[in-house]
Amino acid sequence: MKQSLLAASVLAVTLSGCGYNTLQQEDEAVNGAWAEVVNQYQRRADLVPNLVNTVKGYAGHEKDVLVQVTQARARIGSLQLDSSTANDEKKLQEFAKAQQTMGSALSRLLVVSENYPQLKADAGFRDLQAQLEGTENRIALARKRYITAVQTYNTEVRSFPTNLTAMAFSLKTRPNFTVENEKAISTAPTVNFGSSAGSSAAQ
Repeated sequence: MKQSLLAASVLAVTLSGCGYNTLQQEDEAVNGAWAEVVNQYQRRADLVPNLVNTVKGYAGHEKDVLVQVTQARARIGSLQLDSSTANDEKKLQEFAKAQQTMGSALSRLLVVSENYPQLKADAGFRDLQAQLEGTENRIALARKRYITAVQTYNTEVRSFPTNLTAMAFSLKTRPNFTVENEKAISTAPTVNFGSSAGSSAAQ
């Protein structure tokens, strides 16, 4: 019994000293950060039905834009990435592209709304705009935190001597989440839906 406890203690000290615990902690940090990214993108997707229906009530003939938003949301629904599938670089890129398409479609929808004063004056529409603005800012912040978490983890995996531990336990670097406009991840944007320029910041 004593020998088993001693062996366990030695193993724990050895793993701690070689960076195993740090790698596990940073991997969990990445998983947590990714969960928050998905959560904020889902929050945005949940706003789409009400937003589309509200716009449709005032600008029903803007079918192209409405269809683009609806299709973009459907596409996102078919791409569910958890912390394990987020390790698949191809799936991660598909997810990023789908979210960028959603952002662009929403921007076009909001630009179109500028042509309808009654729609802009609708209290429900203004509330949805405010929720979308807050969500876009939270998305940018969550995405930035995730990218930082992945960079920290990947650096640990590549650095000596923890790279030896990583190899021993088959721990590999993780693909990061990239967007077309890298400046969008540096700071959370301020979305101003009063102009087309501000709307494009929501992408």
